[in-house]
Amino acid sequence: MLSIKDLHINFGTLEVLKGIDLNIAKGKVIVVIGPSGSGKTTLLRCLNILETPSKGVLEINNQSIDFSQKVLRKDISAIRRQTGMVFQTYNLFPHLTALENVLEGPVTVQKRNKRDVHPEAVELLRKVGLGDKVDYYPYQLSGGQQQRVGIARALAMNPEVMLFDEPTSSLDPELVGEVLQVMKQLAQEGMTMVIVTHEMNFAREVADEVLFMDGGHILERGHPEEVFSYSKNERARQFLNLLNE
Repeated sequence: MLSIKDLHINFGTLEVLKGIDLNIAKGKVIVVIGPSGSGKTTLLRCLNILETPSKGVLEINNQSIDFSQKVLRKDISAIRRQTGMVFQTYNLFPHLTALENVLEGPVTVQKRNKRDVHPEAVELLRKVGLGDKVDYYPYQLSGGQQQRVGIARALAMNPEVMLFDEPTSSLDPELVGEVLQVMKQLAQEGMTMVIVTHEMNFAREVADEVLFMDGGHILERGHPEEVFSYSKNERARQFLNLLNE
């Protein structure tokens, strides 16, 4: 369903991703862990082509881009139409209500009729536990509520794959659970997801596969229990031991 082959990216002379290969089947949840600077977020941004790889091949549902050749805008748009991304910060439009934030993508980008999208947007806000907050502006919402609006906004585009870049890292600890609960629900419903997170208990619970990254490489991958309890990679063991101290 989603695959990348020999993906590289350079920022100037710095090579950040050094030949990443990954295949993700439909409905699977992949959690990416690793230290800061390991390439996790860059990998996620490459899947949505917010960063353009130096070389490699990205394919989602038979829509393919070879980055060693000229990349066309229409091909980038075709990939982005199949992905939804939730960032560390909420990035909501401050002058729009929660409902208007969710409506913005389908109406402005997909050119759908607002009257058709309206009930879908309301239902998505209900889905993330904000059915009573549709007319609230971002400043009237907690951080956790704003992030849930962000999830609803991404889902409104009907993506094939949801990408989460440390979606709880900016939240107070007491608000983390409400966002993770929404993500657990999406996993149970069969949404394909790639999640960068430091929430290890969450990773154990929802991941079909955990990837450990460092230095621009995937150093270990496997079922959560294998990675967390029986890691074969020394660098992964060091990282996980530090988290457990």
